[in-house]
Amino acid sequence: MKKIIYLLSLLLMMSCGHEKVTDARQEQSLPPIFPDYAGVTIPVAVAPLNFNIDSAGVQRIDVVITGADGAVLHAQGSETTDIPADGWARLLADNAGGTLKFDVCAKFDDGWHAYKPFEMHVSADSIDYGIAYRLIAPGYEVYSKMGIYQRELSSYDETPVIENTQVDGCINCHSFNRCDPSDMSLHFRGAHGATLLRKDGAMCALNTATDSTLATCVYPYWHPEGRYIAYSTNNTRQTFHVIKDKRIEVFDMASDVQVYDTRTNQLLVPRILKQDSLMETMPAFSPDGRSLYYCVAKVVDLPTEVKEIRYDLCRVDFDPADGTFGTSIDTLVNATAEGKSVAFPRPSFDGRWLMYSKSDYGNFHAWHPESELWMLDLHSGETWPIDIANSDEAESYHNWSSNSRWVVFGSRRDDGLTTRAFISHVSPDGKVGKPFMLPQENPRRYYDNEYRSYNIPEFITGPINLDRLAAEDILLDPARKPMTPVMR
Repeated sequence: MKKIIYLLSLLLMMSCGHEKVTDARQEQSLPPIFPDYAGVTIPVAVAPLNFNIDSAGVQRIDVVITGADGAVLHAQGSETTDIPADGWARLLADNAGGTLKFDVCAKFDDGWHAYKPFEMHVSADSIDYGIAYRLIAPGYEVYSKMGIYQRELSSYDETPVIENTQVDGCINCHSFNRCDPSDMSLHFRGAHGATLLRKDGAMCALNTATDSTLATCVYPYWHPEGRYIAYSTNNTRQTFHVIKDKRIEVFDMASDVQVYDTRTNQLLVPRILKQDSLMETMPAFSPDGRSLYYCVAKVVDLPTEVKEIRYDLCRVDFDPADGTFGTSIDTLVNATAEGKSVAFPRPSFDGRWLMYSKSDYGNFHAWHPESELWMLDLHSGETWPIDIANSDEAESYHNWSSNSRWVVFGSRRDDGLTTRAFISHVSPDGKVGKPFMLPQENPRRYYDNEYRSYNIPEFITGPINLDRLAAEDILLDPARKPMTPVMR
């Protein structure tokens, strides 16, 4: 059978007009590919991981992919590898839990060069349908064209969920309940500002600003039962650096955490998380719904002491039966004691781990090159940097897959300016695999031309079937549903 597969592969090579590789000069190094896919762990349901050769003068790229079962897939292209989608899908399915070997050759003016082979591991752990993210230009004063988009992971198909060409303004803070796109919260700023809420098939525009809170609600996180959504309200400012390594600083002058009860339309304002001397932000419910994680920092003199803002990771009890909060605070990561600051706590949905980012100060870590991803063991309390996923540029904005076996995060390692989406496998014992960049049909051409950043990538278990015209009508209508603040 393997011999038949190999012969069919050779026939496919000739029928597709593949050039024969002859007299290849053997190199002693791995191929200089973009993106760097050598040694990554990938899911079965993922689009072909095409790559380019990052060397001047390359004329053609040839790759032979061999599965653990001996099956061979051959691909060749002028700019990229052009791996056939059908053959790739079959090869992954047949090698789930196994390893693929990649033999790469590249043709230059002096002929073919053969590189040392590399491998990819194919995990048997499933991955969700796709990811949703905001695409935004790396600007500071104007937001230009932006939108929320969704991408099917088993193909290169990207479609807009909603764009600001429909409703002028800034679109941000998209959130779903445990990756299920049926219910979503989406925030708009500007003349038509509102929080668009879709719950149980119905949509409405919320006015989340109240007389008892600082501002409108941002940073949403759904309670697993779907009744509650945790938000923070933030008085946010920005300044600019005069040194080349950092361009902008974004910080909060004040912030608090609240919980919206979708059943009663009440905004629950916990007194324990509304203290003038502290700034609480970025809430996240525990998978059992009995706790609320958040970041907290002491108020300092801003903006003069912006580098003194340091956030710790804390936890407070929450009772979903009546929407009440505990009376004591647990500090899970005392980053202040080590002169660091945490942001964006995200627990795995199986309740085993919590991932967060750590930087020198503040909590807008996408602008901090030193920002790194860290893992917290929620059973033992041990925490460590995820070295294999970190780089010399900022890592931030991470989210878990619905089965807690994959994480997607933003990284600026590509060019130091634009944030790209990367995906890593996480084993049951918390070991994180080498991340792979979101695959594209022609990666170098795509990423050289896509100047916008991937912001807050989040897994989705199916397509986001949002009625864009209905959403537009709701947002353009000045009517807004007000929330009723209730102190707790």
